[in-house]
Amino acid sequence: MKKILTHIDKKGNAKIVNITKKKETNRKAIAFGCIKVSAEVISIIQSSTNKVAKIAGIMAAKNTSNLIPLCHPLIIDNIDLKFSINSEKNKIDVKATVECFGKTGVEIESLTAVSVSLLTIYDMCKAVDKSMEIKEIYLLSKVGGKENFTKS
Repeated sequence: MKKILTHIDKKGNAKIVNITKKKETNRKAIAFGCIKVSAEVISIIQSSTNKVAKIAGIMAAKNTSNLIPLCHPLIIDNIDLKFSINSEKNKIDVKATVECFGKTGVEIESLTAVSVSLLTIYDMCKAVDKSMEIKEIYLLSKVGGKENFTKS
C-alpha cells in the first residue's frame, strides 16, 4: 500500500489532519539531540546554562503549534528535559520527554524541545566557540494512538 502525506490533499494543497474521530489516549514521545562543543565550553558550562536551555525547551514544546504549520495545538501534561555533559567527547546530550492525553501525538513537541534547547546552548556559548555543531536530532520513541515506535 502506497503511503501518503497526511498534510496534503489530493489536489496538492496543504491541510490540517482531521482528528475529530480519533480516540483520546495517553501519548508520550522522547526525542534526543546533542551539540558538539570545544573543551573550553565544557569547562565553562555550568548548570545555569542548562537551566536556561531547559526553560527554552519547555517553552518551545508548549508553542510548537505556533512554530510548525498545520501542527495541532495540544494541552501538554508533562515536559521533562534531561541534559548530560560528556567531557570525554566534548558534547552535551539532551533528551526531551513530552506527554499528553489527546487525539494526536507529541513527537513534534519533543523534537522541538530538543532543537530549541540545543539552539539555546549554541546561542549562550557562541562567544566562546563558533565551531559548535548541533547533531543527531531524532525521535527515540513514541507511545499512544494506533502506532508505537522505538528507535532500534
